Amino acid sequence: MEQKKQKEVMEVCLLAGKMLLENGAETYRVEDTMLRIANAFGMTKCDSFVVPTGIIFSIHSDEQEKTKLVRVSNRTTDLLKITNVNKVSRSISEGRLSVKEAYDALQEIEAKKVTFSVTTQLLAASLSSGCFVIMFLGGWKDFIPAVIAGGLGFLGFLFFNWLVNVKFVSEFLAAVIIGVVSYILVHIGFGQELDKIIIGSVMPLVPGLLLTNAVRDLMAGHLVSGISKGADAFLTAFAIGGGIAIVLTLL
Repeated sequence: MEQKKQKEVMEVCLLAGKMLLENGAETYRVEDTMLRIANAFGMTKCDSFVVPTGIIFSIHSDEQEKTKLVRVSNRTTDLLKITNVNKVSRSISEGRLSVKEAYDALQEIEAKKVTFSVTTQLLAASLSSGCFVIMFLGGWKDFIPAVIAGGLGFLGFLFFNWLVNVKFVSEFLAAVIIGVVSYILVHIGFGQELDKIIIGSVMPLVPGLLLTNAVRDLMAGHLVSGISKGADAFLTAFAIGGGIAIVLTLL
């Protein structure tokens, strides 16, 4: 009976940790949540090791030790799922959910597809590009050009990411599109400051949350995760910068 409970608790912990890691949570938050869930169910001797690509979780007892590895391949940003997992974790800590109820609640959260539509994402990326131009002290005459360039660049990112499913390539080609469109708009007199338009248009592609999490993980002592996320953010920045540099060099 004790072994069965250990297995069920481990499955709950790993499912919660996997969803947190996949949707943009910090490494220390993932480990802390898993340990809190296990402790709430009476498993006080536990260890968790989390890196951006996987989770190792162990439960120790006098009878035996259970360890399981979960591989994490896809990572995105979904703060709503993180919030919902945290709600389930708090309910477990307060003793309001059994192991089975917690597992069912987590599975329900995982099954929900709450991502915004392509139209909504495109509209948000376009408007934010124009707003970033104003924030970076650009003129209002560059607002619409930035909206156009940012929207087309983000649309290109979504298309290439669906086509090749390689983030670096998608971001590089999206930056090329932004550079070409911005140059054309300024060349025909529709825009004025090329640098402001480009800077505003690439902002929806900038890995701000990833970079923030990398710094927070490093400050929390998670060196492997912090360096890994920092390298990921650097590759994204390199892809964006490389795409823009090639366009400006050739044109």
